[in-house]
Amino acid sequence: MNSKALSHSNATQPRIFYGWYIVGVGFLSHLVCAFHLSSTLSVFLKPLTDDLRVSRGLFSLLRSGEIVIGAVMAPFVGTWVDRYGGRWLMAGGALLAGIGFILLSQVTAFWQFLVVRWLFVTVGGIFMCYMVIAVTISRWFVKKRGRAIAIASLGQGLSKVGIPLLAATLFVWLGWRHTWSVFGVVTIMLVVLPAIAFMRRSPEELGLEPDGISLSSEPLIGDRTGSAHGKVDTRNVEADVIWTRREVARTGAFWLLCVTFGVANVGIAGLNLHVFAHISDIGYPSFISATVMSMIAFTQLGSTIFWGLVSERVEIRKATMLMFLIQAMGIGIAVLTKELMLIYAGFLVYGVGLGGSLVLQEIMWATYYGRASLGVVRGLGMLITLTFGAAGAPFFGFIFDATGSYAISFMTFALALLLCALLTLFARAPRKPGVVYAEA
Repeated sequence: MNSKALSHSNATQPRIFYGWYIVGVGFLSHLVCAFHLSSTLSVFLKPLTDDLRVSRGLFSLLRSGEIVIGAVMAPFVGTWVDRYGGRWLMAGGALLAGIGFILLSQVTAFWQFLVVRWLFVTVGGIFMCYMVIAVTISRWFVKKRGRAIAIASLGQGLSKVGIPLLAATLFVWLGWRHTWSVFGVVTIMLVVLPAIAFMRRSPEELGLEPDGISLSSEPLIGDRTGSAHGKVDTRNVEADVIWTRREVARTGAFWLLCVTFGVANVGIAGLNLHVFAHISDIGYPSFISATVMSMIAFTQLGSTIFWGLVSERVEIRKATMLMFLIQAMGIGIAVLTKELMLIYAGFLVYGVGLGGSLVLQEIMWATYYGRASLGVVRGLGMLITLTFGAAGAPFFGFIFDATGSYAISFMTFALALLLCALLTLFARAPRKPGVVYAEA
């Protein structure tokens, strides 16, 4: 009897858990989301500022505006993805961003570039990119959440590896204007239809469980590993704890995570936009600058899965602290020299640490606050962390305008990463009053 029941259960289980299709769409979205990142805009920085006759400091305000728009919209998008899922958000966002990229090829003044980026590319990216992908994947996976988010994030890493060299090549063939048009067409082709066809809000919507298994039949992460991970960080993973914005804002963990990742965002936003120009300014040709950016992206790509697997085995606070320390060490090596090999070595180390930035942050939020209200939690968190990040690009740009160098801003970023590593250790998973949590 048991044998027949088991056989029937196996027969009804799909060979490929549907959550992996969600991961696949997330991969494609991450791939094209890299088109509007600071690191991509960095490649366009010199020709754009020359053609549109604008200073680097003023141009950097473009990124600040984009980040502020993302911060203001995040709470609303978080609520929408909790309520409706990411299907139409991602499809509509990809269409809007794709149209925006095509329009960028037609601008003749900086204010036009600003308006198109903010109203089309930025808004579209918010709908189709990081938070929507991470929240949806976090609903579909619990035990394999680390590797699922890491695999989806490979799309951004892969795109960042190729974009500097691709953009440099397209500059030669088509010019910077038509390069934006290519990005727009690719965005629409790769995301709109896959999002409509495959994105679903949660496994329960299809009568499935997270990871494709019954949670009640498997041990908790902390039980399985026997580490402190379960005792400290996984209390909210299995329970569908409902959080309101007011309740979230009253937890100390929320503010520590916001400050930690917000401070890190200041430096990441600034470095991504200005690193290409920094390498050029210290005497190396544009091709070398492109290879440095590609190497950062390549090491980020290569370490993403590593960080995903680490997060499943090591307490999330310790994994995140290690990530910040590695980033700080890499920046310190890279900016204290003009020797090309040391620059490569430093940014290689930085790239390894950067590989954990998307993965570990999303896992930490999902682990601490659970699946049920993750959109609300992430939306509120991004309002604050992105507000921090808005200061990054102009901070680097205006310091360069004042000193003619990026040295001060880069070293400040390295010190800020050390502060982030320290703050991470103080962030402990919150408890909602009246809720019984599973303990390892």
